[in-house]
Amino acid sequence: MRQFVVVGHEAPTEPSFSLDNLGGAGRLDLLCRCLNSALFVSHGIREDVRVHLVLSDTYTLSVDGETVRQVHPDERSIAARVREALEAAELAIGHQPAEPAPGIALYRMGLAATLERLATSGTLVTLDPAGTPVVAASLPEAPIFVLSDHQPFAEDERALLADRDAQAVSLGPRAIHADDAIAIAHNALDTDGFQQY
Repeated sequence: MRQFVVVGHEAPTEPSFSLDNLGGAGRLDLLCRCLNSALFVSHGIREDVRVHLVLSDTYTLSVDGETVRQVHPDERSIAARVREALEAAELAIGHQPAEPAPGIALYRMGLAATLERLATSGTLVTLDPAGTPVVAASLPEAPIFVLSDHQPFAEDERALLADRDAQAVSLGPRAIHADDAIAIAHNALDTDGFQQY
């Protein structure tokens, strides 16, 4: 199982955002592209993937590639599913999620609680230009990649990841968009560290 946690620092927590201006909705466009890169392959979905979008440290929207249905690989369609989940937010009580559709769950929890919830399901990996180069790193069998949106991780977020011994891996010397980083991370895993094609 591969998992991706994407922190959306200004992501909407109310369903009132416009589907015609996702960039103006706390960069929801970027979060949608991240989900797209994590879940979709040509003519299919990666069933061994879960994506967790942390929305303004208030909610976490989790999407399970094995059980999700009727999600299409375009930003607007994905954003509509995010909006549907936020419309069901009152059903998320404590750590019990709202489940507005198969394979989609909205938790009333921010980054710290999400990492705690995922703690036993894999090993945390941050994608950081200062980390160990991916070609030299030994990626875990069940990685949980943690990425930030267009903003760098805040100091408290970095401390949270350090406290949980997150492995820092570099995909190159320059920071790239989170959705591109997800595609490269998938390729590194798909090819056993770029060794098998």
